[in-house]
Amino acid sequence: MTDIRKARILIIATDGFEQSELLVPLQKLREKGAVVEIAAPDKTRERSEIRGWRGESAKADWGDSVPVDRSLDDIDPQSYDALIVPGGVMNPDKLRLEPKAIEAVQRFTKDGKIVAAICHGPWLLADAGVAKGRRMTCFWSIRKDIENAGAQWSDQEVVTDDGIITSRSPKDIPAFIDKIVQEIGEGRHAARRIAA
Repeated sequence: MTDIRKARILIIATDGFEQSELLVPLQKLREKGAVVEIAAPDKTRERSEIRGWRGESAKADWGDSVPVDRSLDDIDPQSYDALIVPGGVMNPDKLRLEPKAIEAVQRFTKDGKIVAAICHGPWLLADAGVAKGRRMTCFWSIRKDIENAGAQWSDQEVVTDDGIITSRSPKDIPAFIDKIVQEIGEGRHAARRIAA
């Protein structure tokens, strides 16, 4: 078991992350005592920050910038207890084209560590081959993508399957954070198979 006050958590993101889905977990998990770091692909890391996207309405626009702690090339999954993938349409769509992001999800999963994705974030889990045979949720517009990746979709605020946590949208952030804390407290899950 890992106390949240001793946990190390990695958030992987790039430009276009849904602002609340990165900033709220970052703040709340740090308030609970966890060390939380942000990793981004090299091409965004050169600027030392990534920029969020705020909202889904006609007034949606670029949001705040967030400092990046390290490049995806420099992460060591052994140094962390959990991985978080925020949503937003752009963020996971760009990340699933990054081999290092795919490798990170696969490595955390294989090692039995917590992997949490919200909104469109499960796209990255699907491309990493970890959705097959699992119960998951996501934003409604990518439901078919997640089902086509072999997951059983469920319309719930948070779904957990063997240490993989998924949520639907920003309104589910409180339940998403609570489940991350709970799963970290339970400790590592058995090493998990990744679908071929």
